[in-house]
Amino acid sequence: MTTFGRDVYDDVIVGGGHNGLVAAAYLARAGRSVLVLERLGNTGGAAVSTRPFVGVDARLSRYSYLVSLLPAKIVRDLDLRFAVRRRTVSSYTPVERDGRPGGLLVGGGEQRTRESFARLTGSQREYESWRAFYGTTGRVAERVFPTLTEPLPTRAELRARVDDEAAWRMLFEEPLGQAVERHFTDDLVRGVVLTDGLIGTFADAHDPSLAQNRCFLYHVIGGGTGDWDVPVGGMGALTDALAQAARSAGAEIATGHEVLRIDTDGIAPAEVVFRTATGEGRVVGRTVLVNASPQALAELLGETPPEDAAAAPEGAQLKVNMLLRRLPRLRDTTVDPREAFGGTFHIAEGYAELARAYAEAAAGELPSVPPSEIYCHSLTDPTILGPELVEEGYQTLTLFGLHTPARLFGHDNQQAREVLLTATLAQLDAHLAEPLTDCLAFDADGRPCIEAKTPLDLERELRLPGGHIFHRDLSWPYAESDGRWGVETAHRNVLLCGAGAVRGGGVSGVPGHNAAMAVLGH
Repeated sequence: MTTFGRDVYDDVIVGGGHNGLVAAAYLARAGRSVLVLERLGNTGGAAVSTRPFVGVDARLSRYSYLVSLLPAKIVRDLDLRFAVRRRTVSSYTPVERDGRPGGLLVGGGEQRTRESFARLTGSQREYESWRAFYGTTGRVAERVFPTLTEPLPTRAELRARVDDEAAWRMLFEEPLGQAVERHFTDDLVRGVVLTDGLIGTFADAHDPSLAQNRCFLYHVIGGGTGDWDVPVGGMGALTDALAQAARSAGAEIATGHEVLRIDTDGIAPAEVVFRTATGEGRVVGRTVLVNASPQALAELLGETPPEDAAAAPEGAQLKVNMLLRRLPRLRDTTVDPREAFGGTFHIAEGYAELARAYAEAAAGELPSVPPSEIYCHSLTDPTILGPELVEEGYQTLTLFGLHTPARLFGHDNQQAREVLLTATLAQLDAHLAEPLTDCLAFDADGRPCIEAKTPLDLERELRLPGGHIFHRDLSWPYAESDGRWGVETAHRNVLLCGAGAVRGGGVSGVPGHNAAMAVLGH
């Protein structure tokens, strides 16, 4: 049975994902005794780098893959040896109009972007609308992002901080589709804008729940700019740095320890019961921080999930990792594939296509024209590939599919995965001058280097409830109930520090930071 450094810790952290590690590092640096218990044999959770293809020296960000919401404050506070790189191109969206291949390139300088809009739409109007729209979101980002690591503002306080009634109404009060349709007329441009409201979120542009607005907000405020950057060394470089920071500060990290139960009366130190390969054990924590979903927290406490989490969370994405011998050639010869795939490459994400895919999925059918987006990590950061692969021109591709809720995979996950992957790659091939399969690398066993993960796969491998990458639908970044930091529970000595906390979701470390601040009485 495991022997720890002590029987009672100031803080026991359940789960060694990136948020748990952030909390551990902050608390240990404050001089507290900290123990992290992680079910898997490694830390990092969904933010890891792995070699998924046998005998191939390519470390891919297997699950989470881009960084936007991680505050520079956390990197500085914890002295992390971690960096990100900016992508030179924001996005490229191929399209065929009047029988001719073309596309919309956003990036490479203002003049180039302006010209691309003009070629696509025939005027300057859409580009000027684009600049005005993202000028507004940029100003909101500058004002909202710093609040994520501060005590929760009230709705009125955040509204006053935004200090722009039109922007507040557009983002916080009316369905996102209204703003998209008001600002833009081109179907492709509308679709590109809307996609940021649909990442891991199954919603229509006009969904009255505004789930799409909350998703959109988190995707445009990151870093105060909305930029989505590439983690140097892969996503595992971040969680490795966090684990090192926690250990260096004195925290103990025990992998292979699955927590089964938390016994607490909310006042006395809590008892945490865990299981290892050799049996069960228990340890006591004056405070317990849970880096898991709200559903998992309720189960650990033997309670009914809170009302807002009672409806089972449902992921809605397809994640595909690929390794190529070379990038494929495009039908649109005006764009270099290195630019097109260096940013976000949108596929079948026109506004009407997104609406159709949503309607089909809501009716219980896999989208007939699956929308997705791709980017190439290795173009920005070749360090994730071994020297020989770099020399030979190998590249990675990461694909993220939309509008594929978990309910579509319940009958036969494997078959649905294969059907969806085939249909998704067919949509990509429609814009390529050669089939993608001609460019795929092969592993040491002769198999093509491609793997796909459905929501049910993520639920099985990472215990994401329903495969939901945010643990549940994202929350507004203001107080809707009691709690100074948005991490509090009904038990004074138990806190939620995972993605399901208020202001959670994405690779941010914000819930971990905020839970640590709550423990420290800030």
